Amino acid sequence: MQESHARVYEAIAAIPRGRVASYGAIAARAGLPGRARLVGKLLGETPEGMELPWYRVLRASGHVALPPGSRGFREQCRLLRAEGIEVTNGRVPLSRFGLDADLDRALWGLPP
Repeated sequence: MQESHARVYEAIAAIPRGRVASYGAIAARAGLPGRARLVGKLLGETPEGMELPWYRVLRASGHVALPPGSRGFREQCRLLRAEGIEVTNGRVPLSRFGLDADLDRALWGLPP
């Protein structure tokens, strides 16, 4: 496995329970800014036996990337809700559940 791919998987694995991250945020954390599509590709090619919280990775808008109504879409929404993450019409409010939500609040004083 390429080192850059390993960094992407490590960044995904590091998303804490009850938080989400965008494909772009994962790419940036893996040292690959601008490579959001690579993150999506690698999620689809996760090595056999590797356990990842794949469902915590969303579009930059906070939307689930899988087709609405599909089995994967329903599963992702179910798993997110099981962690206490609010999902409405396939969208998670990143200002509340995103990885950097607390940092933004601390720096900019965003309301809770």
